[in-house]
Amino acid sequence: MTIQVTILPNGRMSLPIDIRKRLGVGKGGSVLIEETEDGVVLRTVEQVVARAQALTREFTKGKPDASVETFLADRRAESGE
Repeated sequence: MTIQVTILPNGRMSLPIDIRKRLGVGKGGSVLIEETEDGVVLRTVEQVVARAQALTREFTKGKPDASVETFLADRRAESGE
């Protein structure tokens, strides 16, 4: 879906209520803005946290006892250091 919104001189813009409701910020809230080569992406904090958790599961391979030290040790072992 593509929509056009107006950015006011003070930098404010308003997202349509149906989009805010789908994002769970219908009555206000926070979103994170990511600038990419292709444009700007808005995500809720919950979406960013869920993505971080998914990446954590991917890189720890689901090991509940995984730590940064274990991750780095595994990388060193895989590279032959």
